[in-house]
Amino acid sequence: MKISHEFTVSRPVQTVWDFFQDVPEVAQCLPGATLTSVNEDGSYTGKVAVKLGPMSATFDGKAVIANDSATHTGTIDGSGADRKGGSRGQMKVTYAMVPDGAGTKVSIDADVILSGAAAQFGRGGLTTEMSNRLIGEFVGCVEGKLAATTVEEKAEIRAAEVKGFSLFFASLIAWLRRLVGGRR
Repeated sequence: MKISHEFTVSRPVQTVWDFFQDVPEVAQCLPGATLTSVNEDGSYTGKVAVKLGPMSATFDGKAVIANDSATHTGTIDGSGADRKGGSRGQMKVTYAMVPDGAGTKVSIDADVILSGAAAQFGRGGLTTEMSNRLIGEFVGCVEGKLAATTVEEKAEIRAAEVKGFSLFFASLIAWLRRLVGGRR
């Protein structure tokens, strides 16, 4: 499944780039994510908890991040498994940052492969709607952290927990509205 997003952060490119290099801070802005360790080889270990409708999964995984500060681009290669439900996931994300007025436009392209029960939710436009909402929460958290004036204030700002039914139904309604609205 391919997922692409663009969003703008109201800060200069170098400020946003520097923030993105602080992986523990970025992880705090990813809904449902917990960073558990920074490994000696430069990789990261963590968990992503997802609850969508009747399905819940906690993926334990590992990610490797590579970036190019000269071009403000990078890649994230990750994989994980839900030990209880048997679902597995792999992802390759590429991202780029460019100036956009006084802010920064961030482009993200992800190739996600899901297997097991989680693959049921990887089909159709509903996944796009859910990812749109999660990206919106991520951007709000990033903006909050960048606007914080103290270390304590910054530490308090974190992504909300992924609330399965509310996310699922809000995304379903938005997807249905777009589907019906596009047929008129």
